Amino acid sequence: MENIKYRRADIKDLVTLYKFEQAIVATERPFDPTLKPGHINYYDIKAMIDDNDTEVIIAEVDLEIVGSGYVKISNAKSYLNFEKYAYAGFMYVKPGYRRKGISQTIIEKLKSWAKSKNVNELRLDVYDENHIAVAAYEKIGLQKHLVEMRMKI
Repeated sequence: MENIKYRRADIKDLVTLYKFEQAIVATERPFDPTLKPGHINYYDIKAMIDDNDTEVIIAEVDLEIVGSGYVKISNAKSYLNFEKYAYAGFMYVKPGYRRKGISQTIIEKLKSWAKSKNVNELRLDVYDENHIAVAAYEKIGLQKHLVEMRMKI
């Protein structure tokens, strides 16, 4: 297996991370008919890299970025039994590097960072129909919690 290195993302990584974002959008389009056609952005990646309450991790093989993920510390709703939580997203691994534990390791690093900030709740969103992603997240210990429902009226 390749020598995979993990590090905090840097501004110099933006070109690749923008490509990852568009690959995520393309993957999710079949699951969400409400996404606008054409180019869209989910994230302000530069702001995420610069934000002290957000950690962006990348995986590299021979200086090639092959995976990414982020976690942002957010305030919880007042009725929950915790004050802050870590929201994870921007999970992407290039096709040739999947099934090598990269996403799992990125999540572990993001969890460690959140714990270092005294946050003990991790959440993320995934389309229920994205069975591959759901299975991968369940494999590392995440559990389904809430299903958002919608209808066009």
